[in-house]
Amino acid sequence: MTKDIKNPSYLPTKDQVRTFIEESDAPVGKREIAKAFNIKGADRIYLKKILKELVTDGALEKGRGQSLAAAGSLPSVAVIDIIRLDENGEPIGKPVKWDDETPAPTIYVGLQKKRGVKAVAVGDRYLAKLAKQPDGSYEATVIRHLTAASGPVLGVYTSTGKNGRVQPTDRKNKKEITILEEHSMGAQSGEVVLVDILPGRHFGTPEGKVTERIGPLGDSRSLSLIAIHAHGIPHEFSDAVKKEALSAKPVELADRTDLRDLPILTIDPEDARDRDDAVWAQRDESPENAGGWQVIVAIADVAHYVTSGSELDKSARLRGNSVYFPDRVVPMLPHELSSDLCSLHDNVDRPVMAVKMWFDANGNKIRHKFMRALINSCASLTYRQAQNAYEGHPDHVTEELAQTVIKPLFGAYEALKKARDKRQPLNLELPERKIELNEDGFIKAVHKKVRFAAHMMIEEFMIQANVCAAETLNQLRRPCMFRVHEPPDREKLEGLQEILSEMNISFAKGQVLQTATFNRILAQAENETDKELVSTLVLRSQSQAVYSPDNKHHFGLHLKNYAHFTSPIRRYADLLVHRSLISGLGLGNDGLTNEDAENLDDIGVHISGLERRAMVAERQTMDRFTAVFLANKVNEIFQAKITGVTRAGLFFSLDETGADAFAPISTIGHDFFVYDEKNHSLFGERTGVTYRLSDRLAVQLREVDIATGSMIVSIEDGSGRSSYDAGARRRKRNAASGKPGAPGKKSFSKKKKTMPKGKKRAAAKKARNT
Repeated sequence: MTKDIKNPSYLPTKDQVRTFIEESDAPVGKREIAKAFNIKGADRIYLKKILKELVTDGALEKGRGQSLAAAGSLPSVAVIDIIRLDENGEPIGKPVKWDDETPAPTIYVGLQKKRGVKAVAVGDRYLAKLAKQPDGSYEATVIRHLTAASGPVLGVYTSTGKNGRVQPTDRKNKKEITILEEHSMGAQSGEVVLVDILPGRHFGTPEGKVTERIGPLGDSRSLSLIAIHAHGIPHEFSDAVKKEALSAKPVELADRTDLRDLPILTIDPEDARDRDDAVWAQRDESPENAGGWQVIVAIADVAHYVTSGSELDKSARLRGNSVYFPDRVVPMLPHELSSDLCSLHDNVDRPVMAVKMWFDANGNKIRHKFMRALINSCASLTYRQAQNAYEGHPDHVTEELAQTVIKPLFGAYEALKKARDKRQPLNLELPERKIELNEDGFIKAVHKKVRFAAHMMIEEFMIQANVCAAETLNQLRRPCMFRVHEPPDREKLEGLQEILSEMNISFAKGQVLQTATFNRILAQAENETDKELVSTLVLRSQSQAVYSPDNKHHFGLHLKNYAHFTSPIRRYADLLVHRSLISGLGLGNDGLTNEDAENLDDIGVHISGLERRAMVAERQTMDRFTAVFLANKVNEIFQAKITGVTRAGLFFSLDETGADAFAPISTIGHDFFVYDEKNHSLFGERTGVTYRLSDRLAVQLREVDIATGSMIVSIEDGSGRSSYDAGARRRKRNAASGKPGAPGKKSFSKKKKTMPKGKKRAAAKKARNT
């Protein structure tokens, strides 16, 4: 680094100039800087020298022309590529030129039809104007479309004689790609392929070249890869990362607390790919805490192996989290760590960050203590094994552990449950789907996950450990990556109140919001099906949980201090919390660095976005797996409930599998249906038939699109005729006669003589004009 130059007192310091540039919304030049500080004449030489020094030091970067910007920032105009679409279909971009080692900032791309940009695909390139946002991201306004999507595009290949075509798997990308025979790599109909768009001006269908044959569409490997490629999820580790992982060695006891004689164990799902946490509990023998409990939660000490600034650390931050699919996991850390040295397998020594907690008889935490320790798990149990052993049905593994190890765990949970019930966290009933695969990787069954008391026990232990981490860092005044869940927005609650009133569930939206408020709503649901629906509606009204260094509390759990501490193998946020605890408690020299502490805001935004990406990818893959399973059940009848009502039609959830399906309005019944936005219903003008949110109906599965995971159903009217058949006949008849309603045309029924008056007339008119 060069020495700081001497500056006259009436001129700005180097730090002042740097701050001015960093706080500018866009790169600035010497002229703008001189004007801002009133630098004139010979003093411009001084300005030129300090700017050169800031560039040499790496604090500034040269932009286009003579412009300057803070290191790691983007210019006001840049060329960007579309790398993915977020869960709302909004294009996310990345600068073409980005040489910084840190991840490029997120760019949200706003497309403007007036500039001729009507659609977007992953791989498209644009010249755009960039505006930096307070959270470090950028908003891009498109100036010009430079090239069409160049790939790779993931899609399904269909042979059309000698040549073929590819239909993209992205629901929002409707443009097919022509593949000439010489560019097909021998792909067969029904195969998932990766395609590069060939250069050239495509006024019609673009031409492409197959670069990789993934496999048959129904194959589980193909289904997962669709999501991996569509969302740009990194699924391979660099040689440098692999090298660091392979060099990792088992940990010796050294200064760690020795907990290897403790009968600690892990309890996980049957298909667990990694084991982050181990638990132990026993009665507190202290006479001052009669009926109380001691609980230890031990978490894999990932910070020992993944140190700040290492190749492993850079890779973990880039990924943000592991992504779980029915047939595989895309891990945040290489296999050597995630499934071996960091995973708390039984009968082997493993390093942990552990917290010992003391609770009274009513489950209230008295105190806690963190330690860096070494454990040797006595067993790796499934939830079902632990539950069966507690209920008096142990197997050969749990027989010796049932009374001395497993029973105390449930005993401690019963105490903690008292405090939990008093606290009243949000108690949603949201069943999860589970895909069961057979030995060759194909789908055997789709069913709802069974939830045991053992699940809730481990969940509550983990919540308490997370609270301890946040409380400790607060007390130490150390940086913390909190898990923040803010109260729901009032506007969302207005829609919720309207829906609940249709279900005869009372909800005064003007009251002070607490989790107990929503729990009272759930208690009013008449049956399990209604509880699931109300839980979904309440969930939709909630804010999105995020990671942030600002402690804004966790509304859903009704907790003032909450951070994620218990899953550092699969979440980068947890690793940061571990490092901060290590630094704050003096547990080693591999804690949180000052640089990371200063960048927690940006890191929080980054990993929150990656979490949402993973959630969308996992959900879409579940949809595709379910579609494969139901593909051979077309025309079968299913019981379902209406989960969404729109002008376009009705959304359903099938009872048996939890699969989502859609009934287009053009196929519903023998009537013209008007959308009532306020009451979330469709009203038949002629028949008066009304479909409302939460209605239960029998539906017939009509179409399954495995590539997108979407399904079309029709409503059964009890006469043996389907609404789908009626709609299909009407469209066919109209197509033959040239009337409205033919495929590709808007279809509205003729005006009735007995037109409803008042609101119904206005609603019908609004629907026709939409």
